[in-house]
Amino acid sequence: MNKDKKTKKLPKWTKIVLCIFSAIILTIAALYTYSYYTVNNIVNKSEKIDLKEDELGVVDEEELKQYDDYTEIINIALLGIDSTDSTSGRSDSIMVATLDPIHNKLKLTSFMRDSYVNISNYGYDKLNHAYAYGGANLAINTLNTNFGLNITDFVAVDFASLPKIIDSLGGITIDITEEELNYINGYINNINSVSGTNSPIITTPGAHHVDGAQALAYSRIRYTSGGDFKRTERQRTVLTALFNKALNVPATQYLDVISTLAQYATTNLNTNEILKLATKIGSMGLNGVTIEQERFPIDGYCEGTMIDGIYYLTFDATATRTQVMNYIFNDQLPQ
Repeated sequence: MNKDKKTKKLPKWTKIVLCIFSAIILTIAALYTYSYYTVNNIVNKSEKIDLKEDELGVVDEEELKQYDDYTEIINIALLGIDSTDSTSGRSDSIMVATLDPIHNKLKLTSFMRDSYVNISNYGYDKLNHAYAYGGANLAINTLNTNFGLNITDFVAVDFASLPKIIDSLGGITIDITEEELNYINGYINNINSVSGTNSPIITTPGAHHVDGAQALAYSRIRYTSGGDFKRTERQRTVLTALFNKALNVPATQYLDVISTLAQYATTNLNTNEILKLATKIGSMGLNGVTIEQERFPIDGYCEGTMIDGIYYLTFDATATRTQVMNYIFNDQLPQ
């Protein structure tokens, strides 16, 4: 090689572009490192449970291939537990949160807790008993095998902690009917007595900005017309308002919100998975994500039935499975 040959210099504009590109990469790397360790410290506050993936009963991929975009859909089980320990007790509220980037939607799907379903190794029983029998693993297996889902992740929260989560976001706004007003204050007084809170009673129907205890009281009302169906609707209303509030908090408060949630949650999600979910939700939010809610089984396909003196909600299992899959994976409303 000719040592006297001069090294070819890069044009000035090329150097500038390379410097800018390098700065961007270094900045992203620094932010990711900061985010990872910050979120990791926060996530460590939550209780972790490892799931046995081979026991989750995930629907066969061949069945999912009828839906073109099924690989883009993310489903996470949301379990509201009626115990002071979110690793035991019955799941009082059973929902699936679906991230659907194809239609830019976040769907909240409730499953009726009294639904008469087949629970692996236990036979037919109420859906909400699965968590008590086998924790999150069996609860997810029961959802997957009965409704054709591919859930591999979950978040469980004790309902007793819901007020603290809502209060951390500054409360939510809900619309209270005249009928609901007849019951909500009894629940508020009970929560105040048990939790040591001092939430005021509500004296008029209509839209109210409520604190955490008032929101929990609203979600627990069960004796109005519509019974448990209406109760699950109220739970979805509270969670929808909560999600909307969380999506609209200033970016500077994100870590505070996550920190509060982590203290009261049990999950199998690790830091990397949570960061990926946050990134996906953030990208969807930039385009105005729509939050949608649904409930299964739907009216016309189910009925209350007494079996051996116990109330169950029996339903058309084949039709309901198809309706759930079409809604979750193809954005098709049940009919």
